[in-house]
Amino acid sequence: MRSSILLLLAFVFASFLGCQTANEDARIEEPVEPLTDGVFIHIKQGPDNPHEVLMALRMAEMMVETQDVLLYFDIDGVKVVLNDSEDITFGNFPSSHTQIGKLVDMGVTIMACPGCLEVVGKSGDDLMQGVKLAERETFFNFTTGRILTLDY
Repeated sequence: MRSSILLLLAFVFASFLGCQTANEDARIEEPVEPLTDGVFIHIKQGPDNPHEVLMALRMAEMMVETQDVLLYFDIDGVKVVLNDSEDITFGNFPSSHTQIGKLVDMGVTIMACPGCLEVVGKSGDDLMQGVKLAERETFFNFTTGRILTLDY
């Protein structure tokens, strides 16, 4: 009798499972790629502060290996990215022209403040190759994840 009851329960359970239908609203989730965080590097120092400028450029080079990077030059920093700017050197750092050229080749977005250029009597035509005038939307659209800011 006991085995009959167990057999009957097993049959009822199996029947119950067989009657189950898939939920039509159930969706298979596609794997989501993780968002890439961005590093916004703000450089307001110019040639008079070579350590800060070159450190910022070096940080950009290090970060671009794993993060989206945007360099923004304003105040005295615009003097670093002009066609006729001096090639800044300091300590063991590569020079400013070397680092900027490498960052441009790596696809890093480099922007300069249009108002700050105007203050020093320059325009977008005076910027190094690969350096663009700053656009507000680019500040938010250069990465898909969070934005970390470094100020120099």
